Amino acid sequence: MVQYELLKAQEEFLNIPHNHNLDVAIYQGGYGSGKTWAGSLLGILLSMKYKGCVGLVGANEYELLKNTTIVDYFNHLDLMGFIPDKHYIYNKTDKKLSFKNGSVIYFKGLEDSEKIKSLNLHWVEVEEASQISHSTFKQLLARLRKAPKEDWKNFQYRLFAHTNPESSKGWIYKHFVETKKDNYRLIIAPTTQNIYLPKHFVDELKSAYDENYYRINVLGEFGDYTSGLVVKNFSHDNIKNLKYNDDLPLHLTCDFNVDPMCWLVAHKDENTVYYIDEIVIENTSTQKAIEEFINRYPKHKSDIIINGDASGDYRNCTSEFTNYKIIENALKKAGYKPIFKLRPFNPPIKTRVAAFNAKVKNANGEINLFISPKCKWLIYNMYNLKFKEGTGIIDVPNYYQIKTQDRELKFLSHPFDAASYLVEYYWAIK
Repeated sequence: MVQYELLKAQEEFLNIPHNHNLDVAIYQGGYGSGKTWAGSLLGILLSMKYKGCVGLVGANEYELLKNTTIVDYFNHLDLMGFIPDKHYIYNKTDKKLSFKNGSVIYFKGLEDSEKIKSLNLHWVEVEEASQISHSTFKQLLARLRKAPKEDWKNFQYRLFAHTNPESSKGWIYKHFVETKKDNYRLIIAPTTQNIYLPKHFVDELKSAYDENYYRINVLGEFGDYTSGLVVKNFSHDNIKNLKYNDDLPLHLTCDFNVDPMCWLVAHKDENTVYYIDEIVIENTSTQKAIEEFINRYPKHKSDIIINGDASGDYRNCTSEFTNYKIIENALKKAGYKPIFKLRPFNPPIKTRVAAFNAKVKNANGEINLFISPKCKWLIYNMYNLKFKEGTGIIDVPNYYQIKTQDRELKFLSHPFDAASYLVEYYWAIK
């Protein structure tokens, strides 16, 4: 039997400091702060303390439980000396963990809150609570109504959750900060407080993330990361007169919007990207855009590497070739041997945004992204591309806004998309 030494935040999370019939606790922390580990430990302890109790472990998507939470449950059981089929049985089909003492734990995805309406529970655990909706949270509270047994001393219903902080102030902030009740507990656990992590771990995160992302996902603070500009901390320090070098690999990263077509040309080294040029053409085609690239760089000596929008590798009904095949044919005809480095599918926009911001300026204050003044539309995006208020959705102007307000709005998002595809490919946030 293993003997655990808990972090201060984990002790606070496990122990209830009040006598209310219901305890609702959120363990909010950064990456590596021991959130899921503490939650799965608490689920097992409750199952052992209250013989015959019924618990639910949920996440917005079941895959999240499968890959993280359930793994921690079985790690705890092994360390505690529990033997499968002797002390517990796990039914993979029903996603149900049954203990010898009669306690049961169900593992479920919470995408559809209607599917949990029939459950009567003694406790609930939620993985990544910031990903579930407010209505699902309220539905889970309503499920805590199964009568306790007479011999359970000092029993209290429990809903406990662990999460990275919300990127905007949603239902967690509302319930646990703005209108906090005595039995609603918020435990904030920065990654930096986990003494069991390798010494280099936090330093690596600080160099990998921009300052706002670091404050939210490492220090565990509430933030408003999705408000205002998409690109944070961009300044004149990121703008430099850059020279094209025909002896260095040349990266061409593409977004395939027709009006305008937006491509960026860049050099890069191990840590830094240098955008030296942009190809932004209105009402054009991929063929004309690649011809423009060849005209600008007719005698490049080193590799030409193609990055960009993964959908450019899909053929549509109006063309015999994919966009990337058109690029490949044109470059080969000009005497080049292009190298394609593409994702099989595009990552979530928020992933590209986080990776790009980390290069603009990371939490250590280091700048690893530079743009030539020649790239006027990319710079225009740095200062003008915004999120829709209160969301993580980029505010892309529609046709009516472009026509009636400002024609230059049509150049928003596409240059940023092209540039961020390259950054995310080589320096993805992990």
